Amino acid sequence: MSDVAVSHAPDQSRFEAHLDGDLAGFAEYQLAEGLIVFTHTEVDPAFEGKGVGSALARGALDAVQAGEEPLGPRKVIATCPFIKGWIDKHPDYADLLYGARG
Repeated sequence: MSDVAVSHAPDQSRFEAHLDGDLAGFAEYQLAEGLIVFTHTEVDPAFEGKGVGSALARGALDAVQAGEEPLGPRKVIATCPFIKGWIDKHPDYADLLYGARG
């Protein structure tokens, strides 16, 4: 099985996951002053169970954590239940959340 490749598509306000060259899923966001709001994550049913969602969440949050442009340093609001749940399961990313102490 191939690795999931996650890339940033800022012109579409989303992160994309590709598996074997095919678009397998995406995580959409909206930017606001000092914030990034993750609004929706979707994985193509043909790629479910292959780690696509987890790779998307990790890749997107790593980019925010690194302050990559145009994201810059921002806090995260996860209105998307998948991203919120992923952060809950990976507390090392909790400090990215808006309102988190730290």
